[in-house]
Amino acid sequence: MTPPCASHAELSRPQTRQSPSPRRSLTATFWRGLLAAALLTVAASSPDHAATAAPAPAANKQPPNIIILLADDLGYGDLGCYGHPTIRTPELDKMAAEGMRFTQFYAAASICTPSRAALLTGRLPIRSGLNRVLNPKSKGGIPEDEVTIAQALRAKGYATACVGKWHLGHLEKYRPLHHGFDRYFGLLYSNDMTPLGLYRDDKEIENPVQQASLTERYTAEAIRFIQDCRRGGAAKPFFVYLPYTMPHVPLAVTRKFAGRSQRGLYGDVVETIDWSVGRILKTLRDEALADNTLVFFTSDNGPWLSRKQHAGSAGLLREGKGTTWEGGVREPCIAWWPGKVKPGVVSLEVGSTMDFFPTCLALAQVRPSANRTIDGESLLPVLLGKGRPRPRVLFFYWLTELTAVRKGPWKLHFKTMQEFGKHAEKHDPPLLFQLEVDPSEQYNVAKEHPDVVAAILKEVARHKGELKPGKPQT
Repeated sequence: MTPPCASHAELSRPQTRQSPSPRRSLTATFWRGLLAAALLTVAASSPDHAATAAPAPAANKQPPNIIILLADDLGYGDLGCYGHPTIRTPELDKMAAEGMRFTQFYAAASICTPSRAALLTGRLPIRSGLNRVLNPKSKGGIPEDEVTIAQALRAKGYATACVGKWHLGHLEKYRPLHHGFDRYFGLLYSNDMTPLGLYRDDKEIENPVQQASLTERYTAEAIRFIQDCRRGGAAKPFFVYLPYTMPHVPLAVTRKFAGRSQRGLYGDVVETIDWSVGRILKTLRDEALADNTLVFFTSDNGPWLSRKQHAGSAGLLREGKGTTWEGGVREPCIAWWPGKVKPGVVSLEVGSTMDFFPTCLALAQVRPSANRTIDGESLLPVLLGKGRPRPRVLFFYWLTELTAVRKGPWKLHFKTMQEFGKHAEKHDPPLLFQLEVDPSEQYNVAKEHPDVVAAILKEVARHKGELKPGKPQT
């Protein structure tokens, strides 16, 4: 068993800076990100390809440790290394300079619950029935027969911890400890939902929640777990899943971080997350774990644009959270693994959060069940500089409806919308965009490329022919 959590006093009530009630907006301002590549060496990348079985990395005394850091509602353009002019993220910029920064990486869905389900299972959320956002009145959650990264790794001897926002069901049978995690510390759903309690394992320990200090407390909890695994009597490989509560609204920071950013409170929150990433990577170095630990940083979906100044930016991408335009699903993603992932690489390969599942299993040398469809593909060929042999295909759903497909550099839209399905418009014939030329999705080129449209429609027919939707969880 994993060493028990070290007891610790909860942080005292800090002076906070907190956002007022969110306001709605019908439009969003788009800006073009500045080139931050001065910090990075751009590496030539191979065409987008589908995954094949990759050789396991060189043997170590134990399998590699894995950490997934997941922001909430962070936009593609919100980090310094992705071009933001006033949010300072030196730790994430350094992580990118020491590792690999993806420019064409996707969340599997544009809203919280489906996105998290896909990340942890490697499967499109429609397969598990987790198609919409769960709330405190929801009776459903992640199905018992779904296999999470944590379950697969724990069966291989990993110690596992979830620290942060869960949002895959609040009833006890759906919580982290019942789906592969040895420890849990965090919120069971979004921080704008009530009643809101902070949980340790299956016990509520704080209500109301002192949200301003959550990122700092999550950081301390993750570090404690890493140190327990490193220094325990029987050291184990570990998996840490840290889904931050913010920058989802309401925003809040402690006095330590208040007023630091020229971007205002939103910037303060992002810079607090940046500090957290730096602390975790420093711990890995201090504990002599860095060369045997793969760390990912990304976000669950794009910015919640109607929250105006309390929302982030998708940069040059179109729209944001709650849409399947690029701004809703394309995310920053950084991979860090000293000695394995070459430093300073900017990858143009297409990736997805669903890829974390097969990547983690490949690292632990675990074979997924042959009778379970996995939509993700291992990122190991990309991380180790081997590329992909075939064009990647990604399917994007709004709730239970397939609305867009990306294949290679092309993206086809059957239905477009504004935030959360507003002003939805079906397209027959569908819209086609060449994303490597037109990442802002401004120029429909379907008439010029009927062959591309036809090829993608064949992929859609194949996908629908094998799809078995799960029972909707509400």
